[in-house]
Amino acid sequence: MQTLLNEQRSATENPIDLIEAIVDAHDWAHDRAGRDELFAEVSGRWCNYRLMFFWQAEIAAMQFACQFDMRVPPGRRSAVYELMGVINEKLWLGHFDLDPDEGTPTFRHTTLLRGIKGASTEQMEDLVDIALVEVERFYPAFQFVIWGGKPVDEAISAAILDTVAEA
Repeated sequence: MQTLLNEQRSATENPIDLIEAIVDAHDWAHDRAGRDELFAEVSGRWCNYRLMFFWQAEIAAMQFACQFDMRVPPGRRSAVYELMGVINEKLWLGHFDLDPDEGTPTFRHTTLLRGIKGASTEQMEDLVDIALVEVERFYPAFQFVIWGGKPVDEAISAAILDTVAEA
């Protein structure tokens, strides 16, 4: 069993190399903090986002986080936790959480790559694209709750305009 696991680990390539190529292609500012970590900054429609990629070779998992450039004041955190609960119910992939130390909303997703030779460019691009779509989609709801003092249901309704039919 141990031999099989070691062979599997060595067959899984480090996807941080692929992420770095994607980040370079977009010309995003970034820092390769180590062999298994990369941080990038992306300008969005609402704010700047910090992208963080962490590779765990032992379990062949790529953890990805997209952090908002905003801090939630302690008095608004319970409302933001309620908001994230509603938002997370609407997501297919990933979830939002709140960094307990810094109070920054973050979108997270972990991709398991065990059993394949390496991540594809399309997988890693989708990982980033989905996160950026979701943070841009829900950023206004966070603003409405944090700074506008709006109730969660009203913030969600104002931020999301789900299309019912084609125009």
